[in-house]
Amino acid sequence: MNVLIAGARGFIGSRLAAALRDAGHTVSGGGRRDSASRAILPGWLDLDFVARRPGDWARAMAGIDVVINAVGILRERRGQKFDDLHTNGPQALFTAAQAAGVKRVIQISALGADEHATARYHHSKHQADRFLMQLPIEWIIVQPSLVYGTGGSSAALFETLASLPFILVPGDGSQRVQPVHVDDLIEALVRLVETKQARKVLHVVGPEELTLRIFLVSLRSALGLPRTWVLKIPRPLVWLAARAGNLVPGFLLDAETLAMLERGNTASAQPLTEVLGRAPRPVKEFIRGAEQHVFGAAAQFRWLEWLLRAGIGSMWLIAGIVSLGLYPVDSSLQLLLRVGVPVSVAPMLLTGAASLDIVLGVLTLWPRAPRWLWSAQIALVTIYTIIITLRLPALWLEPFGPVAKNLPILAMLILMRQLAMRR
Repeated sequence: MNVLIAGARGFIGSRLAAALRDAGHTVSGGGRRDSASRAILPGWLDLDFVARRPGDWARAMAGIDVVINAVGILRERRGQKFDDLHTNGPQALFTAAQAAGVKRVIQISALGADEHATARYHHSKHQADRFLMQLPIEWIIVQPSLVYGTGGSSAALFETLASLPFILVPGDGSQRVQPVHVDDLIEALVRLVETKQARKVLHVVGPEELTLRIFLVSLRSALGLPRTWVLKIPRPLVWLAARAGNLVPGFLLDAETLAMLERGNTASAQPLTEVLGRAPRPVKEFIRGAEQHVFGAAAQFRWLEWLLRAGIGSMWLIAGIVSLGLYPVDSSLQLLLRVGVPVSVAPMLLTGAASLDIVLGVLTLWPRAPRWLWSAQIALVTIYTIIITLRLPALWLEPFGPVAKNLPILAMLILMRQLAMRR
């Protein structure tokens, strides 16, 4: 069959496109204008997921038998809103599919997208689900629980929590979850493309309900990490951190995500078992033996990188604040004079350098720090070190090593720069 996937470059969509091609289907993908996508997926179409007019989708529907909507965002940001991507765009897509005579539409929604939804994520998905159900077309609505798999934002959050020196849970960790592996979801979607049954809602969940505490302990074991203590974080502190996460782009936890977690995310696994012809994979089998070392190290490095970033950012902030007055200004000016800075310029240079340190500290702690930031810091530390070496070489002999510390700092900055370049 000819299948169109909206969101074919996403976490689920990319895997689904590959699985459908392997199953013998002809797959077209749609998304933002992207030359890399055209190279990866033949039949790539430049689509605007926020298009509200069915006519905007008409060109993509030519010769299509099945449309799958895999477009979704976990949190909003500039240019990406829940109502646009989860409700208005999909409604136009579904209408265009029905008008073009497409045989079937499969909507990848979310468990919890129902009439009781309170989170905007769930509510926007539910609006599109209801709209699709009313159309005179074959439809299947797939509602996955927490989907675990490499590259998934949920997987990153829970792997990070499970890999910390101590497992942290909100409250008593009794929140109910039922995670499903992405491979089981993809297999189910391929079968739904081929099945004769339609007009149904399928809950895609793991084989059993788990508390968040048990899930994280099981995931830690699957990552090949040793057992550790579970620490209960008071709910008010967790909510405070989540609200702070609303203000920080890229932060793994925000208030809406926490609200969905507190509500619970469970259902019967029997319908998925019938589709797959077997039970879905349990948490202990999420990560195969040979992958444990890689996945465990990656999970640990995720928070270790943030620890390193926090250390570097704090260094710049402390240096800047101290230079602005906590350390005697006259002593700082004397150092500048010994370096060769003119008396008339020294106060302005001290204030400017301290302000630059503070700016670098703030940018370093910002989750989406510009890529050039690390190169700028490397250059600045190198220049400082060269000037001190040439004009104040005695500082190398200080017992606390104020200049010698620049060497490990440079190593850390080079590491952060390489990580930024790899991304």
